[in-house]
Amino acid sequence: MREGSLEAPTRHPIDWRSEDFWEREKLDAELERVFDICHGCRRCVSLCASFPTLFDLVDESETLEVDGVDRGDYPKVVEQCYLCDLCYMTKCPYVPPHEWAVDFPHLMLRAKAVQFRAEGARLRDRVLTSTDRTFGLATIPLVDVTVNALNRNATFRKGLESSLGIHREAPLPTLHSRTLRKRAAPLVRELVPLAVGETTGNVALYATCYGNYSSPDLGEDFIRVFQHNGIHIDLVPREQCCGMPKLELGDLDSVDRLKQANIPALAALVDQGYDLTAPIPSCVLMYKQELPLMYPDDPAVKKVQEAFYDPFEYLWLRHKGGALKTDFPNPAGNVAYQVACHQRVQNIGLKTRDVLALIPDTAITPQERCSGHDGTYAVKRETRERSLKIARPVVRKVDQQSPDHFISDCPMAATQIAHLSETVDRALHPMTLLRLAYGL
Repeated sequence: MREGSLEAPTRHPIDWRSEDFWEREKLDAELERVFDICHGCRRCVSLCASFPTLFDLVDESETLEVDGVDRGDYPKVVEQCYLCDLCYMTKCPYVPPHEWAVDFPHLMLRAKAVQFRAEGARLRDRVLTSTDRTFGLATIPLVDVTVNALNRNATFRKGLESSLGIHREAPLPTLHSRTLRKRAAPLVRELVPLAVGETTGNVALYATCYGNYSSPDLGEDFIRVFQHNGIHIDLVPREQCCGMPKLELGDLDSVDRLKQANIPALAALVDQGYDLTAPIPSCVLMYKQELPLMYPDDPAVKKVQEAFYDPFEYLWLRHKGGALKTDFPNPAGNVAYQVACHQRVQNIGLKTRDVLALIPDTAITPQERCSGHDGTYAVKRETRERSLKIARPVVRKVDQQSPDHFISDCPMAATQIAHLSETVDRALHPMTLLRLAYGL
């Protein structure tokens, strides 16, 4: 056993501004090194399609080793990675501080970035990852109604699949011209913040493009629940996409532009005494992990990182300080809970489960398996089937449970699982379930 093998994983900064990061030869050499380690281990084979793809390439090569794999086939492995981070955080025994220093997700990110800079991306992928622009169409009255109707039309979806490569059966987000920003103003009210532990009791909600345009009801649930617990909550005055979709595409220049737009506004809120939260785990992770690793020497990024909380992490901290109300008039019953990957890798524990378990006559059954959605992976024609294969184990567990409610912190993962399930009619965000339990 290596010295220090029981140490917690440590993440090295992403050296994306160095010349070495972008050199194809050095990238391929690092891919070969890490692929050889993965081939010798194969512990992550069940996580996603990247590892079976790699191992098939090795097993079908003349040498039965990584040196027999054509480097031109390396992108086949890279394109299957959607940066869920689970291999790094839950499976790989060779992550830093191990001397082999394997960081598979960030190596895949580097490969995606090099490929994007060299070749760009197809129109579909640029559209799917430009969430502010795409979802922003919903702010035009009647456009949202038209788009939603077309997305339910089988003939239109066939045409969309043939023209853009968006799978005809993949559920697409519902758009709302009456966004969260339009709904929130009458709901927000002044409350005197009460600091409890490390929390200030004064929260700014980073609504996210998804939360603002596609699930504005969820933002209302946040406001109602936080206010019920004496927490002052405002919306972040202005925001753009967190950058996670562009990160997964490898478009680091766009990530940089979004960072330059968002970080000053969020840092200013921290200076005003606000804690920060968001309804989507991927957005929370972006500010907690990815941007700090891309900008390790930026004090504003560090400031935002330290003030950003998963919403149920925040509520649990309040509960530990005796400031969370537990007067729940409505039980939640039998609840199936899919734990989102980008929440799992935050290393905060199952705080959503812990908070909801405070509701009387409620049983929460967590399923720590990936939904295979990723935001774009599940809707693309060429990866839809693999996405479904990844989702099937958790769908099977949910169907076996036949729950009263099904929840996931990630609305997209929840939609995917509910769409495939035989026993779930609709998916709820845990904050929605908490609001129902409070009877708000």
